Amino acid sequence: MRTLGGNKTFFLTVLLCAAVFPALAALLLCCYPLNALPLLFASSLCVEAGVFVLCWQYLQMRDQQLEDAALQIADYILDRRKGGIACSREGAMYHLFHEVNSLVAIADAHVDSERQAKEFLRDTISDISHQLKTPIAALNIYNGILQQEPGDTAAVREFAALSEQELDRMESLVQNLLKMARLDAGAFTLEQAPENISELLEHIKGQYSFRTKQEGKEIVLEGDEKGILLCDRVWLTEAIGNLVKNALDHTAQGDRILIRWRLSPCLTQITVKDTGSGIHPEDLYHIFKRFYRSRFSKNMQGVGLGLPLAKSIIEAHKGSIEVHSELGHGTAITVNFPIMTK
Repeated sequence: MRTLGGNKTFFLTVLLCAAVFPALAALLLCCYPLNALPLLFASSLCVEAGVFVLCWQYLQMRDQQLEDAALQIADYILDRRKGGIACSREGAMYHLFHEVNSLVAIADAHVDSERQAKEFLRDTISDISHQLKTPIAALNIYNGILQQEPGDTAAVREFAALSEQELDRMESLVQNLLKMARLDAGAFTLEQAPENISELLEHIKGQYSFRTKQEGKEIVLEGDEKGILLCDRVWLTEAIGNLVKNALDHTAQGDRILIRWRLSPCLTQITVKDTGSGIHPEDLYHIFKRFYRSRFSKNMQGVGLGLPLAKSIIEAHKGSIEVHSELGHGTAITVNFPIMTK
């Protein structure tokens, strides 16, 4: 679209015409005093004709500008062309065009957001379907075996236990998906209150005490027993618990998991460090993606939601999370909570 003209040029031209007429009149009176009246009349007609032509051109230009703007808006509505109306000059109409461009930009942003949301929903549904296929297929196989061996008590017990394991896996997947959906939709409120960090982490340690004893591992706590953190106890227990579970999933018998916390005037830091297998460098940039499964991982039970869920909860607390890992020498996941001050 051509560059739109402003009001200044038009009014300066009209003002110039108005200034020319008195100067012309004075010149005619000096040079032709006897014929000044008819000459003044003729010159006034010329000036008026010039002003009329200028006004006509100005109105025609304005009509063309509005018509071009309307065509661009129509093209945008039909999605034939992207972009806004040229409005590089000053004036009320250009201010209107600028506001229209702002509205177009907002509409484009909403369209992009809707498209991304649809793509995310499509990918999530695809991932959920893929994740549920495995336990459902396993359950069908186990039930088929149970039907074939109704009198074999040992086989019934074995495959009933395996079926229960797959059902637990499905339940965990569904619960994590519901939590992620609540976080994404903002359909939750953090009930933050001062919590004793040592007591909170001791509670998390207790949740995994049976598993650590069964697998021959150790969880050690280290930090100021009087340390306080402003947080939502339920959600933060979920987040730190997922970090501990991830450490247990990637450690072997005899390995150690250290949960250390420290406080400074501006920061509360919690670190979950293990002596396990570590994370392959290829995976470090992907471990917080939903449903991400490393091709190097030997843990086939996880569904790839624990770490993304933990990250979302920590970020909801205005915190940040970072990972340091060395392949074969363990992983340290550090959570930082800034201490807000007046």
